[in-house]
Amino acid sequence: MKFRHAPEVAPVEGSDLGHKLGLSRRQLLAATTGMAGAAAVAATAIKPGKAFAADGTPLIRDSKRGIILYTVRDAISRNPLTSDLPSGFKEVFKALSDIGYERIEFAGYTQNANSEGGANLGTVAGAKLLRKWLDDNGLRAEGNHGFIPGSWPLTQADRDNFKIQLEIANVLGMDHMGTGNDPTSSNYKADWDVAAAKWNTLGEIARSSGYVKLYTHNHDAAYNFLLDSGPLDALGRPTRSSGIRKLEYFLQITDPKFVNLEMDIYWAHVAKYKFTSYTAADGSVQSDVFDPLALVQAQEGRYPLFHAKDGKINTGTANGYDMVPFGTGDIDYTTFFRGLTSGHHYPMYEQDTAPGNATTAPNQSLEFAELSYDNMAALRA
Repeated sequence: MKFRHAPEVAPVEGSDLGHKLGLSRRQLLAATTGMAGAAAVAATAIKPGKAFAADGTPLIRDSKRGIILYTVRDAISRNPLTSDLPSGFKEVFKALSDIGYERIEFAGYTQNANSEGGANLGTVAGAKLLRKWLDDNGLRAEGNHGFIPGSWPLTQADRDNFKIQLEIANVLGMDHMGTGNDPTSSNYKADWDVAAAKWNTLGEIARSSGYVKLYTHNHDAAYNFLLDSGPLDALGRPTRSSGIRKLEYFLQITDPKFVNLEMDIYWAHVAKYKFTSYTAADGSVQSDVFDPLALVQAQEGRYPLFHAKDGKINTGTANGYDMVPFGTGDIDYTTFFRGLTSGHHYPMYEQDTAPGNATTAPNQSLEFAELSYDNMAALRA
């Protein structure tokens, strides 16, 4: 695996020079080591077959390109005593920084027990160690898929645990904290009302703890149609829909000051493939094709983070897509990011299937991370 940052290059202390020149950390390192030309060539190394322009303004600035560590979870959990490949948070941070990533989204704080710092860094002391490693590699934490209380009303134990997680987020310097799950798995309006009340409360607690925005990460089911009308079933629950999708309703009834979202663009396209009609209150079947970009455009400020996960069309599967490295699939990311008016989003590369066979492809997730970074960098306006 070939990284573009020479391992002997020392970190740039502070960022005053970079700020004065208007350069990102990666640009400054390239300029000071004579690698700018090579980096520019590498940034266009997109896999053939993806129709991205090679000129123009980057659709995702280098300072915005990120990765969720779930993608490289095999490297995080790798035993450093039995492998020379990057293992544990400290070494993986270095590998991701060498590739060019500047933003990190956590998927929990555990690693191999033999890695420096031990197995569990989900404490304030552990967060201080993680923060040092992030800073050493010019990385910034942008979020975490962590603890969101399941109870409602909140128990005192849940409140206390939630506040500890917020303290960890503040130590790490995160602007956002979230979860990998939908607000509720239910199809019923009443359950989404409860979820909204809980998230409004948690979001207010998060903002009062510091500048931490709470976000929910969504899968395809959240874009199915809400059951909110029509005849009631034996339990008194509605059986038909007014045509509003569950997450659209959630956006309507939550406070934008306190509740934000992280659209997984892959799962949103799966929803576009799967959920194309609903049964209206009068029993008629109505067609409605989901437009992920239109949902974001309606309240763009509520989407600080995205999961930039690509998919290859495969209608032989229930989801209609197979996960592949970013830039090698069929999801039109050029159109998606061109459709945004704000540059204040952080697209986090994710691929659930990135880890390879421990014997035949032990470093696959990091290799895919490099390929995906190059393809993110190649997106042009």
